[in-house]
Amino acid sequence: MAGEPASGEPASGVPGADARVLAGKAKPRGRYPHYKRAGDFLYVSGTSARRPDNTFAGATADEMGTATLDIRAQTRAVIENVADILAAAGAGLADLVAVTAYLVNMNDFGGYNEVYGEFFDEDGPTRTTVAVHQLPHPHILIEIQAVAYVPHAERQAEHQGERQ
Repeated sequence: MAGEPASGEPASGVPGADARVLAGKAKPRGRYPHYKRAGDFLYVSGTSARRPDNTFAGATADEMGTATLDIRAQTRAVIENVADILAAAGAGLADLVAVTAYLVNMNDFGGYNEVYGEFFDEDGPTRTTVAVHQLPHPHILIEIQAVAYVPHAERQAEHQGERQ
């Protein structure tokens, strides 16, 4: 039924596919899931610093309505949101294999890169960072999309041995 989390095998017939919209996270602004499993991979939809109440981490406004946006706070919130989404699927940041970050302003690259380095190092996921003209809300400075490798239960033990 529309609006409910999807699970099981989708109409596409992709074996092992599972798509979820998560309670307690910001509702997607369109008809797409927070994540979708396809085989041993989890695809995390573009994620921002938007909270479930539709406010934004790293965005404040003074009494005159002048907004102050903080790329460091937003980057941290986005990565934590991605971690929460992965956790709901039984995975974690260590399972990421690829990250694509979208920045509205490449002048924010330094602050973004600094916070990113708190979570990942050279053994982390591959990364692509691109500048975009805008994102779905003027308070969003960054959005991250990610892919994680999370083997099904029968291959989980083998994968754990490879990661050690």
